[in-house]
Amino acid sequence: MILIGYSGHAYVVVGIFNSMGIKVSGYCDKEEKKYNPFNFSYYGEESSKKGLEEMKKNGFFIAIGENTIRNKVYDSLAKHNLFPENAIHSSAVVDKSVQLSDRGIMIAGNVTINPLSQIGTGVICNTGCVIDHECTVGDFAHIGPGAVLCGNVKVGRLSFIGANAVIRQGITIGNNVIVGAGAVVVKDIPDNTQVVGNPAMGR
Repeated sequence: MILIGYSGHAYVVVGIFNSMGIKVSGYCDKEEKKYNPFNFSYYGEESSKKGLEEMKKNGFFIAIGENTIRNKVYDSLAKHNLFPENAIHSSAVVDKSVQLSDRGIMIAGNVTINPLSQIGTGVICNTGCVIDHECTVGDFAHIGPGAVLCGNVKVGRLSFIGANAVIRQGITIGNNVIVGAGAVVVKDIPDNTQVVGNPAMGR
């Protein structure tokens, strides 16, 4: 497996693939990293000839936490008919009725995703988050560590739910929204909004 991006978020992804019994052998990034804790090989940028060859041969995962950058990298590789694998930690509890995209989802350790939820392409479900029944998480969204989506919550494309935030049941969160760490969301949030606090309010 080849990683695109090699920093803190990628280190978590390495642990996920280890739990799956999948070996990560190298990475692509804008430049070779001086700090290489796993002694991976460097294959240049993902658009380089060597990078594309290695990804075609070994499979790859976009290990970038920032939503818009992850989406941009995904779109650029899709033009080459290259699509990322899923990274799902062995400790995660994902109900059989959950609809998972098969392209670039990260589900970290101790995540719970309950029945009839839908998880889109390139979504990050970070460490220990809970996604309850019938939730929908749009493409390239990021659910932070320990966050809780109660039942029937909808999270739009490219939105970020901060660590330990709680979203009340039935809430709709628009596209490109940022919910601050520890926020408690009790009302719908429109597109392109940032909210913090308890109850969550716009900044």
